[in-house]
Amino acid sequence: MADRDAPRVFVTYAHDSAEHKAQVLRFATFLRSRIGLDVRLDQWDDHRRRDWSLWAIEQLNEADFIVVVASPDYRSRADGTAPPDEGRGSQFESAIIRNNLTRNLSRETERVLPVVLPGCSVDDIPTFLNAYSTTRYEISEISPEAVEPLLAAITGHGQYPMPERGIWRGGGGEHPTAAKDLPWLAHSSGVRAGEAWIGGGHYGDSIVLRPKSVPAQPWSFVELDLCGAYARLTAVVGVPDDAAEPFQVGDFRVVLDGRPQPVVRAAQGNPRTVEVNVSGVRKLRLEMARPGAPVAPGAPVRGRSRPPELAWGDPTLA
Repeated sequence: MADRDAPRVFVTYAHDSAEHKAQVLRFATFLRSRIGLDVRLDQWDDHRRRDWSLWAIEQLNEADFIVVVASPDYRSRADGTAPPDEGRGSQFESAIIRNNLTRNLSRETERVLPVVLPGCSVDDIPTFLNAYSTTRYEISEISPEAVEPLLAAITGHGQYPMPERGIWRGGGGEHPTAAKDLPWLAHSSGVRAGEAWIGGGHYGDSIVLRPKSVPAQPWSFVELDLCGAYARLTAVVGVPDDAAEPFQVGDFRVVLDGRPQPVVRAAQGNPRTVEVNVSGVRKLRLEMARPGAPVAPGAPVRGRSRPPELAWGDPTLA
């Protein structure tokens, strides 16, 4: 990660002991050297005389994130229970952090990150950081795996990013989708989308079979791409009221990802309702046929060898 892209992180802590100070140094060095964050720490800036109050103000103002290292001394100084002449630096820095939180709680809650290093506990986090009602970062060891939650807060890239939301297909106010509006993967000759009157009812979004000659295959069909996005298919099936041949009978079948469902038979003036669970189905096939032995295309039209006139009335998916 280039320096110009790396988030700037200020580490504020108390000098509880030489051991704690050394551990903070190891932690900050790891974040800067191994992870690539632009970490700022007082121990790296003590090579010349300076005004530490001005230095602290600059770090707190310029940092993208502030890591507050929990310890007993830091908590007592941040909570105002330590003597005024003890740990003036951490008292000063924590006072500024408290003031910023009061000024903009939402922004600073995301910016100020309480960290618990090995040897300390959650109870060492200053009271104003609400250790038990907000996120805290307990580092069991100084390793890439242990700092992943902290890095997620800094980079905004968690281990489990939210997936892209799909198209809302239903629910309390579900919006059915007409089958004719879905992608057609394939269909038989003579199958088209259009309107149909079936049993006296008008179905404006129907799929109708009106071939010019007897189909070569017994089942005419349309194959639709569902992409697993729907749960239920509903339709009315039957022979259109304006069919040239009265008293015609039709067979209707749903095929789900290659699995045929039971056949539904309907006659002119006696339509049937079809309702099928299509949860998880990717490829839907709506089939229709006139019962009887198939004949060769172009054969003379006699009896059952007449071309079928059938319709799926308003097939919809939700």
